[in-house]
Amino acid sequence: MAAKLGACFACLATLGACLTPVEPVLTPKARPAALRPAPIQVAQATSEKSAALRSYLTSVQSSQLTQGLLRQDGGGPDTPYSAEMLARNFKQIVFYNEYGGAAQGVSGKLRRWEAPVQFEVFFGPSVPPSQRARDMQDVKEYAKRLARATGHPISAKSGGASRGNFLVFFVSEDDRAATINQIATRLPGITQANLTAVRDLSRDIYCAVAAYATGPDRSTYTAAVAVIRSENPDLLRLSCIHEELAQGLGLANDSPAARPSIFNDDDEFALLTDHDEVLLKMLYDDRLRAGMTQPDADPIVRMLAREQTKGPL
Repeated sequence: MAAKLGACFACLATLGACLTPVEPVLTPKARPAALRPAPIQVAQATSEKSAALRSYLTSVQSSQLTQGLLRQDGGGPDTPYSAEMLARNFKQIVFYNEYGGAAQGVSGKLRRWEAPVQFEVFFGPSVPPSQRARDMQDVKEYAKRLARATGHPISAKSGGASRGNFLVFFVSEDDRAATINQIATRLPGITQANLTAVRDLSRDIYCAVAAYATGPDRSTYTAAVAVIRSENPDLLRLSCIHEELAQGLGLANDSPAARPSIFNDDDEFALLTDHDEVLLKMLYDDRLRAGMTQPDADPIVRMLAREQTKGPL
């Protein structure tokens, strides 16, 4: 089904190639002379560096698909998991950081949002309109899925006058730094200095997210910034949307033992799995709270895992 949908999008994007050319029947409606046309949105030309990166990332996606990676099926009979596995994965992904504490074997506290989350999407000048439309739609649809999974208010909109608290940037190598520096620093407590991790990406990082707790409670997120390379081909961009936006909600770590899951650096799965939805549901369960330590949360996590799998622990 996903392949068919992708083909439909491609067909719509290149309508002239999908239909036999015919002579158009024109029924023009003239624009009143007093009205000025809206400016046509044209993407800026990309640099050789950005073009080379796009080519490289396209080859990465092709290679991964050839190896059977980037699965989009959400897991199946070949990826069973028990209550014990679910509880273990939850503790590794929620109580540790991808960078920092996890490597040292030190668990932290449970972190999540208390206020409603509003994704606000921005694009660099180099991103073409057709790609913007697709990415914006993907973020909106995914926000609805995240809201259903967590039971938490989550929505999405394009960048504009009303301001979101979780900014999502689709930017290229050419405009990433300038766009992020100009827009992300409007979030309370966010400076150019603490944007370094998501602004200055090395070539092997396709996307990144940083979540911030700027209020008195350092376990309650108040802002987040996700950065997705616009040079990524379609499936890698969608994979970045799924992983980074979910991680910015509180599933901060990756674990090599988590399966079926996108929170695993092996790239077996491209999109949020059924297992990952359960992790989100557990994270935002009212029986847990921001600031809990792993020992405090452990009995509740075990109970939630049993409820979700309907199996013993």
